[in-house]
Amino acid sequence: MSVVVGVDGSAACLSAIRVAAQEAGFRRTNLIAVMAYSDGTVRDSTGQPVGTVIRGDERAQALISLRHVVSTALGAGQAERVQLQVVAGTAGRQILETAREAGAQLIVLATRGSVSLLLGTVSQYVLRRAPCPVLVVPPSAPAG
Repeated sequence: MSVVVGVDGSAACLSAIRVAAQEAGFRRTNLIAVMAYSDGTVRDSTGQPVGTVIRGDERAQALISLRHVVSTALGAGQAERVQLQVVAGTAGRQILETAREAGAQLIVLATRGSVSLLLGTVSQYVLRRAPCPVLVVPPSAPAG
């Protein structure tokens, strides 16, 4: 069992990481932070691969970014206890796959902080297909 938090590297996800860590503590379970990255595969409208774009090491860059964002949100000491997972593919699918594999009790996502009440496409995708409850966290209000 675990709590899974989707991380996109934005400032908005900092609040989601903090809430996810708090929930994992309440539940006495581990926290898995997931970041998806593009593997360079170009797909057609049906999802079939049609080519590959050669780029730098996307996985390594995603891991560096994920480690930095989690450490920024939680501090170095608490961040060391978070399981970091970077996966190639679309964010929604990878968050759900991780949640299923880990037997997640909860998935935590961030909103984009829009003034609109509409959720982003990843949040909508996860909400519609999640194997467990989903908590969507708004960004923190500015200090002061």
